[in-house]
Amino acid sequence: MELDGKKIAILAENNYNTRELWYPYYRMIEAGAEVKIVGAKGAKEYVSKVGLPVKVDVDAEDVDPNEFDAVIIPGGYAPDLMRRHESMLRLVRKMNQTGKVVATICHAGWVAISAGILEGKKFTCTPAIKDDVINAGAEYVDEEVVVDGNLISSRKPDDLPAFCRAIIERLRV
Repeated sequence: MELDGKKIAILAENNYNTRELWYPYYRMIEAGAEVKIVGAKGAKEYVSKVGLPVKVDVDAEDVDPNEFDAVIIPGGYAPDLMRRHESMLRLVRKMNQTGKVVATICHAGWVAISAGILEGKKFTCTPAIKDDVINAGAEYVDEEVVVDGNLISSRKPDDLPAFCRAIIERLRV
């Protein structure tokens, strides 16, 4: 399978967008990757905006970025909570610094902003945080998926097929 041997972290927090977490989760597993749900502060489970639970596999404090090939950050309102966890921001920063895939969709741009990784990058997101992205030093682009080196971004759930294809393509390199 195309992602055999790859390990992917998906960040989670309460109020995550159901489609933006579960679609990449199952798509990456289907491609052969090992996928772990990463939470913070000892959380065992989070619930989506519609109440769907997701079980946490590992605390962000305990994650070794060297063991993962990518981190996927789903949207919803969870990113506003994720960016308050220094352990999650540290993971995103370290993944970015080592050139590993950092993939964000919708409001997940907030995590990239708080991690300080957008300066000089091309990036897309939900229009609701466009100004935040620009103020963080990125060039906002309104496209279904934007790939700038190891950084992959998309705008909304309708973009999930292109988002997942871009992640898989980048991880096959």
